Amino acid sequence: MDSISDLKRKIITVLDQIFPEYETLFSDIFGQSSKDILSELTTPEEILAIDTDKLAELLSKSSRGRLGYSKAEEIQNTARHSFGIKLGINALTFQIRQLIAQVKFLEEQLVELDTEIECYYQRFNSTISSIPGIGKVLGAIIISEIGDISRFSEPAKLVAFAGIDPTVKQSGQFTGTKNHMSKRGSPYLRRAVWLASVTAAFHDPVMSKFYQKKRAEGKSHRTAIGAVCRKMLYVIYALMKSGQTYSPE
Repeated sequence: MDSISDLKRKIITVLDQIFPEYETLFSDIFGQSSKDILSELTTPEEILAIDTDKLAELLSKSSRGRLGYSKAEEIQNTARHSFGIKLGINALTFQIRQLIAQVKFLEEQLVELDTEIECYYQRFNSTISSIPGIGKVLGAIIISEIGDISRFSEPAKLVAFAGIDPTVKQSGQFTGTKNHMSKRGSPYLRRAVWLASVTAAFHDPVMSKFYQKKRAEGKSHRTAIGAVCRKMLYVIYALMKSGQTYSPE
């Protein structure tokens, strides 16, 4: 996923040079329709060279009928008034197509990887995926990083292992007044719990109430999510210890 994100940033950098207006045409320039367009018609000149009907046909096929002639006209009209550079455009076009191909390849591998992870996750009969925000893939990451839950005598030690425990900065006689995550331990566990907590903070009644309470106390969004992360780890600890299914009640 990190590799895909890096490639997408590179694509945007090059695209801003040859067709800076392109990002206004799609809500997600890395959606299937947009990627198909960039793979075949990368520059404004190539988009204008193709018949509008053929462009509409390409859009319809890649979007499964959601986009068509009106979108093709919009794209060509935008291309017609583009301020993209012309110098070295062949090399930049080649670069974008190479990068798009790499993104597509890695996305296909990611789907296969997620399927494989889910298959392994089923073998553990874990109940942590009953927590809103934790799917099978995140659940597999969390279980893999924690390992044997009996290694932790209390949930606070699991929180510390994830690096989500608060720490206060000190230097000489100075002591900071703001708490920050220690970020010790497993970065993969911390990231997985953070992603799960962002979802749970808005879709689980208990976590959402806790998040809103922290926000009402004047905490920032990130600080409030950090608090949800700690609460989430306490719940994970309890479920892994007991084997029970999560219930907000």
